[in-house]
Amino acid sequence: MEEGGVAGLWKEVRELSLGNDVERLESPPSPLQFLRQFVSPNRPCIISNATLHWPALSSWAADGGGDEEYLSRALGRDCKVSVHLTPDGRADAIVPLTSSSPPDEDEDEGYTSSLLCFASAHVERMPFSLALQQIANSGSPSSSSFVAYAQEQNDCFRSEYSALAPDVESHIPWASEALGCLPEAVNLWIGNHRSETSFHKDHYENLYAVISGEKHFLLLPPTDVHRMYIREYPAARYSFNQETGEFSLKLEKPLRYVPWCSVDPYPSSSSIEQRQRSMFPRYFSGPKPFECTVKAGEILYL
Repeated sequence: MEEGGVAGLWKEVRELSLGNDVERLESPPSPLQFLRQFVSPNRPCIISNATLHWPALSSWAADGGGDEEYLSRALGRDCKVSVHLTPDGRADAIVPLTSSSPPDEDEDEGYTSSLLCFASAHVERMPFSLALQQIANSGSPSSSSFVAYAQEQNDCFRSEYSALAPDVESHIPWASEALGCLPEAVNLWIGNHRSETSFHKDHYENLYAVISGEKHFLLLPPTDVHRMYIREYPAARYSFNQETGEFSLKLEKPLRYVPWCSVDPYPSSSSIEQRQRSMFPRYFSGPKPFECTVKAGEILYL
């Protein structure tokens, strides 16, 4: 399809189906309404007042009147969870494999010094109480050499955090009925304002419930997938040295490649933005992505 036809598709899907904003519902929809108005046309929406009846809203978060020690007590002092550490809060992201990560003897130095790679976080298992401390302490760049967040995308809520199951519904009834299935996975993320999720393409229906704080989203419809410039990147992983407080980043062995979005929607400098605009014109010249903020007690469907 020529560029003019692609641009016409961007415009048409917004005018006829999606609109220009993420719709916000003040209460949960019926299964039929959810299926017809949002699932079938691939329209995201935010459902307010969706989880106010969950005990987690009051017991997990201090700003909801809860006890800050509740989670540690509920999970048990000896409970260990997976904590991800990165230099800047960006895991599963495209970053340079810089010369600060010296190549192995059998690697080509000129090749690795300028390579872009798909970088995964350094992962440690630690007591949950210590994980909370590290997440809180890494909220300021001046006080920590890393950013910590607790998550593991392997149905972790029903494994690592299963003791917290009574605090939330096991599924969202109106969504399960509309989709015709129960959740395949239920995950929990705990982070601070420095934690970021890189631009990526999901293959699943997602319901994202916020218990405490808020989460900002930048969304593109499926018709805009070509604007993400998905390419294959070699997989690498951070390693964190507790003694020096420094990270190294090395390619995985055996070498594997991960398809990932090339665009950084929030360039950190004007020079990087200019380079991104030159390399990825379809993203920057197309319609603005949908932006929304999901707050405690709300669910985002996407």
